[in-house]
Amino acid sequence: MITTNWGAATDVGLVRHENQDAFIAQMPLFVVADGMGGHAAGALASTLAVGEFSSLQAAGVPTVEAVARSIDDANCRIRAEAAISSGADGMGTTVVGLALVSDHDQELWLVFNVGDSRLYRLWEDNLTQITTDHSEVQELVEAGAITSEAARRHPDRNVITRAVGISDELVADFWLRQPEPGERFLLSTDGLTGEVADEDIRRVLMAEADPSVAATRLVERALAMGGHDNVTAVVVDVIAAQELLGQEEGDTARSRPARGRDIPPRQLEETEPVPLTLIDSVPIAVRGSVGHAGDIRADSGTPTPPPQAMIDEVPGDGAPPRGGQTVESDRERKR
Repeated sequence: MITTNWGAATDVGLVRHENQDAFIAQMPLFVVADGMGGHAAGALASTLAVGEFSSLQAAGVPTVEAVARSIDDANCRIRAEAAISSGADGMGTTVVGLALVSDHDQELWLVFNVGDSRLYRLWEDNLTQITTDHSEVQELVEAGAITSEAARRHPDRNVITRAVGISDELVADFWLRQPEPGERFLLSTDGLTGEVADEDIRRVLMAEADPSVAATRLVERALAMGGHDNVTAVVVDVIAAQELLGQEEGDTARSRPARGRDIPPRQLEETEPVPLTLIDSVPIAVRGSVGHAGDIRADSGTPTPPPQAMIDEVPGDGAPPRGGQTVESDRERKR
């Protein structure tokens, strides 16, 4: 078993008319989704996506396969809704998640993502992006055509190459990794990472021990930098964690990445060891509540007693976001 604390904050931003982000934050599952589509379609897509994960909360620690099914179910649900709802054609959402899963009698973190919402891991003073953006600019970075810093200002930075709800065929990326006491995770939409550089994110996460305060400060920072998009941040701290079965004392934890939801975890290959060091983390005792658009709300929780699963269901005001949304081949542009 592991002990965690968490906090979450979301805001509509300074330009958008409605919040198309949604999140669920409660052990054993944390999910952030960034919807896309004109009018209320993006908000609907992200809300439907996180809603598909809510049933996992009541079922205890899920399996890798159960999480993968929830991603597939979200994809099917969004596509079905788009087919019958006026103005919802082509709607979709990114999804990034952190789930405590059961794998061969071990409790491991499962990290998963579709799109360009991100998950970071803070270990001591090092901030590492665990997920890989499914975006056009990321492909340019990997090809060596542009730098990571240039990607933040690139005119096509909002073009993503994968999204939930856009196609019948969906491929998510997964990573399994051992929980380690002292590690801190950040899940966020690109409303944060598009405005705030990784180094500034690292400084905020280092400065604020309370995860709810850290999430709020990150959202405030994004607003101070322009707030051009909806912004959501979920911060998760691991306070205590049980060692992997069969792991010898002093062994270094490993993460096991896999691309594609059809690869069972027992076939995943281990990568190089991840360096481990402890950070300070202060537990808090505040029950979670639902966040709403327009305000910066920090939602926090402790593992006992478990609050109701939080889903940020943001009512739209009926006004479309500026710029609209278009589909470019298998790319999806988020406005």
